[in-house]
Amino acid sequence: MLSLAQARLLQLSAQGLLQPLRRRPRRSDVVAAIERMRLLQIDTIHVVARSPYLVLHARLGAYPMEWLDEALAQGQLAECWAHEACFVSAADVGLHRGWLGQRGSHWAQRHAERMHREQRTEMDALLEGVRVSGAVRAADFVRKEGDARTAKPGWWAWKPEKRWLEAWFALGELMVARRENFQRIYDLAANVLAQLDPPFDIAAAALPATELRQRFVLDSVRALGVTQAGWIADYYRLKPAVTERELAPLLARGDLLRVSVQDWKIPGYVHRDHAGMLSRALRGRLRATHTALLSPFDPLVWDRARALAMFGFEYTIECYTPAAKRRYGYFVLPILHRGRLVGRLDAKAHRGEGAFEVKALFLEPGVVPDDGLVQALATAIADTARWHGTPTIRLGRTQPVTLAKALRAAWRAGE
Repeated sequence: MLSLAQARLLQLSAQGLLQPLRRRPRRSDVVAAIERMRLLQIDTIHVVARSPYLVLHARLGAYPMEWLDEALAQGQLAECWAHEACFVSAADVGLHRGWLGQRGSHWAQRHAERMHREQRTEMDALLEGVRVSGAVRAADFVRKEGDARTAKPGWWAWKPEKRWLEAWFALGELMVARRENFQRIYDLAANVLAQLDPPFDIAAAALPATELRQRFVLDSVRALGVTQAGWIADYYRLKPAVTERELAPLLARGDLLRVSVQDWKIPGYVHRDHAGMLSRALRGRLRATHTALLSPFDPLVWDRARALAMFGFEYTIECYTPAAKRRYGYFVLPILHRGRLVGRLDAKAHRGEGAFEVKALFLEPGVVPDDGLVQALATAIADTARWHGTPTIRLGRTQPVTLAKALRAAWRAGE
């Protein structure tokens, strides 16, 4: 029987968030962290660092952001649709290419298929242009007079060529060769696949759908450390939902281990690769020492039901909520501290001014801002601010209000 606290530690360990990196980060750590998580979700909001860079920072500390871009350009990573648009390791690309035909339930696939039906002539002409002229950016196409543009989010707010490029990307005919200033450079999939390191796994791409699904199920459980059956499908957006009946053969084969977790009325599951880590958790040998600011799109918290069940942390991304209805702020970062999600902060990096603004900071009910928490939180904020190139910290309101004075004192003492 795992206690809930032990289950949390197991999940944090699997995600690389149990303890801070004890050395300076290396280039290879970027790919290794993504291989550990299996997926690194992409989001373009950049009031602080864009989400994929922030997810890596929580695990690696102050690494150079360009390492992620370089790993993509060198073929060590690729982009594909999975949970959402994600970076994946080159070693996993074969699985995702093989799964293309099974992604009909994903919104991106549905939009792309509908767009090709309705705008086949234009889309086919664009694809032929890439074959003839080579890799392109959406910025290479000038918006024509009269092109419709709405204020709504989504593909329909882009110029036609951007929508067509994204549709071909979702359909698998185009892939992302590299990024420049975070803008995608699209090329024929064959050209990108030929540059992968390690090479494209043709055998994985040819696996039957049932085997591919099993691989994704197992990879999800491994990435989560410990999970209920109902949380597995969300990781790769699998349909239909994963059930205990589906997991039974994997248990019988020894690929998965069944565990009991305190207060769970249903079984938990652990990947066999984590058997040693499970043993350490049961013996109280896993220790959480890490404090970090998490992206709203971090795998630890992107499933809101799982975050609530595992950490008692109720979380909603409010950047898509009208300002008047927001409770905490636009881009709110969960605060991880020694195995618990203890609070959240709304931040903005003012890069031109070199200032990192903490608009608001809230501790969870019952969390006491003792000296250890204050010092760890002050260090995490300061480290994140320096990594952004915005070392001056502006602190707004805090809850409790006494936390502001304690944080400022900790920053002064560290100067």
